[in-house]
Amino acid sequence: MTVSAESTLAGRDRLRTALMLPLGIAAAVFAALLPLARVVLPAQWMPGTVALVLLVLAAGFLARRAGLAALAVTLIETGVWAAFMMLAFLRDTALLWIIPTAGTADEVMQLLATAAEEITYGAAPLRAGPALAFLIVASVGLLTVIVDHVVVTARMPLLAGIALIAVSLIPSIVVPDDLDVVAFVLLAASILFLMRVDTLSRQAPAARAATRGAGIPATAVGIGAVAVVVTLVVAPALPQPVARSLPGGVNVGSGIDATLQLGDDLRRPREVEVLRVRSSAPLPPYLRATTLSTFDGAVWLPDEDETAVLDDETAMEPVSVPADVRVEEYTTDVSIQSLSSTWLPMPFPAVGVSGLEGDWSTVPYNRTVVSDGARTQDQDYEVTTQVPRPTREQIRADVAAPDGLSPELTQLPDDLPAIVEDLAIEVTEGTTNDYDALIALQSWFRGPEFRYSLDAPVEDGFDGTGAQAIAQFLDQKEGYCVHYAGAFALMARALDMPSRIVVGYLPGSSTTDAIERETVYSVSSSQLHAWPEVHFDGLGWVSFEPTNSLGTPTSFSAALSLAGPDSGGTEAEETEETEPSPTPTLLPEEEQNEESGEALGTTSGSDDALPALAVIAALVLLLAAPAALRSVRARRLLLAARRGDAAAAWLVVQDTAIDLGIPVPASDTPRTLAARLAQSHGAPEAAMATLADALERASYAPSGTIAAGDHDALADAAAASSAALLRNAPVARRILAVIAPRSLVMRPGSAFAGAGTHARA
Repeated sequence: MTVSAESTLAGRDRLRTALMLPLGIAAAVFAALLPLARVVLPAQWMPGTVALVLLVLAAGFLARRAGLAALAVTLIETGVWAAFMMLAFLRDTALLWIIPTAGTADEVMQLLATAAEEITYGAAPLRAGPALAFLIVASVGLLTVIVDHVVVTARMPLLAGIALIAVSLIPSIVVPDDLDVVAFVLLAASILFLMRVDTLSRQAPAARAATRGAGIPATAVGIGAVAVVVTLVVAPALPQPVARSLPGGVNVGSGIDATLQLGDDLRRPREVEVLRVRSSAPLPPYLRATTLSTFDGAVWLPDEDETAVLDDETAMEPVSVPADVRVEEYTTDVSIQSLSSTWLPMPFPAVGVSGLEGDWSTVPYNRTVVSDGARTQDQDYEVTTQVPRPTREQIRADVAAPDGLSPELTQLPDDLPAIVEDLAIEVTEGTTNDYDALIALQSWFRGPEFRYSLDAPVEDGFDGTGAQAIAQFLDQKEGYCVHYAGAFALMARALDMPSRIVVGYLPGSSTTDAIERETVYSVSSSQLHAWPEVHFDGLGWVSFEPTNSLGTPTSFSAALSLAGPDSGGTEAEETEETEPSPTPTLLPEEEQNEESGEALGTTSGSDDALPALAVIAALVLLLAAPAALRSVRARRLLLAARRGDAAAAWLVVQDTAIDLGIPVPASDTPRTLAARLAQSHGAPEAAMATLADALERASYAPSGTIAAGDHDALADAAAASSAALLRNAPVARRILAVIAPRSLVMRPGSAFAGAGTHARA
């Protein structure tokens, strides 16, 4: 083969390798973004993102082919990014569609503020408006510029891989979900591909040809396959964190958690409208998501009964009560505004649902509706309910006995604090029937001794519903709905009455809108609620409202029943035995502030920053990990040097040189490298001579020729030389050496280390 032919082939080879890097970067960026598509619907941002990524990488490729410096390449890529963002999102405020003005800056700030609100208060999956699309496209574009620089210019694909992995994890941190296998495999494959191409690009053509056999590619494929298998097999078996979700996949941006961890959701500083509801009932009903019947001493667990197809005739059978108990039938229309869940907010007891889109099933045991794939977002549906309306005498004659029911409905932990049962007996002393005993409990909780508070539980460490938390709540008499509901349910069980907890929403606040003469009520995220139910043999489940200052307390009169939280019944005609009932909405703001310090779901503080802080912390840890590992390695080497290990002392200097991009080729002898580091890179000549002498004696002289008294001097020389190299390097290179040390993946004498980046050339 002629020299010309060889040169042509070499040129083609270099071109192919240079082209593969931006293609690999594009694949890796897109793979990292796949999990985001589950959180933010891709229709509005994906096309712009794809276009911008390809334009940035194409510009960088062409600039490098033109022989431009690395800084110029990055500036060109940044210019392409800026021009695209101007043309796509900001052209109305720019001169000639591309030249920014003062109005452009204002528009950017407005878009960022709007996007922040959409993220903070929206429900996943979000529909990206112009603001959120702007934020995503701009962020991905900048990420592409950075990754391109790190991979192609800095030659550190591993660092870029860490950054991309961090980006791919953000959606999972914010909205916990199952492993996205496809995204994981594609991202892993893309990172392996980048590392492989980077390796090839550093080799001479002959060396590249030699490594194109089956060995290295097969190894890479094997590593990837093992990683995939381990992830798929091991990950599901690992302990999973308690997700802010309902069983079956509830994942609600506005906040709902069937594990009764409602504190974070209730402490949101700003309310979001979750749904709208109107009903033919005299009062709007409470809306339940699910019920919790099992208590293990630490947490209440959601019911997991078998489901039936919603269209099945037996899915929701008519309500069965004694013949002399009046039953009222109502219809309730619900329009979901901002709630993404697989559980449907429902009035109780439902006997029919219509208007749903997607596949939905019902849990006959508790008359809830659930789906394995459909979501509540944007659903509009009508629910028919049959509400028993017993008189006070009828419910007093009924008993709350556990006969024929699941034992879990009366189960109490062995270590139940004595205060629970003692207070249950004390408060209900003198009552002659189960209903009066439960009303006594309800009235006691809603009395002056208790105060509604979202802050006190957190400050005092009982932000939960475990037995010990409930005992602390009963002692301090301050808490929010989950404490009231949990305490009421446990005290009912202590009296041998079957009980459970319901998670859902309060009826909401009336609006000025009306449809078919029915007032429309707005239900906000702050009206997330939990309340207890007790089972009566004849009437079924009866709701109670113990939470102080909130909702409608349950009571019945001789003439007309006043239903509790779920019934939506009319207000009772008061008798001397019937307690007055407030409307089933929140107290006025000023009244709330006096009684509980805050309205439901609002506090002076905010926990909305926690997801963002978690993401930031994760990124910081990921970025700090290489520096930490490098520091540990340096300390170990210096300790070895103080024990007389000359090779360890020499490695300290070599590692620092590699981190700074200084070539450390295998062809350099210790004397040669020591002289070059002293002459060209600011290392102290005396220290370098000490290290070279010690290394030569350790390599060629008989053992023990290094005196024990010289060990400290050896370590000091290594430390001084390393510090001098760092001190004399450019600031940017020094910072990069600290946060992304190349020596963790490059060994002295390797092809990578030998090439260096000529930091001071």
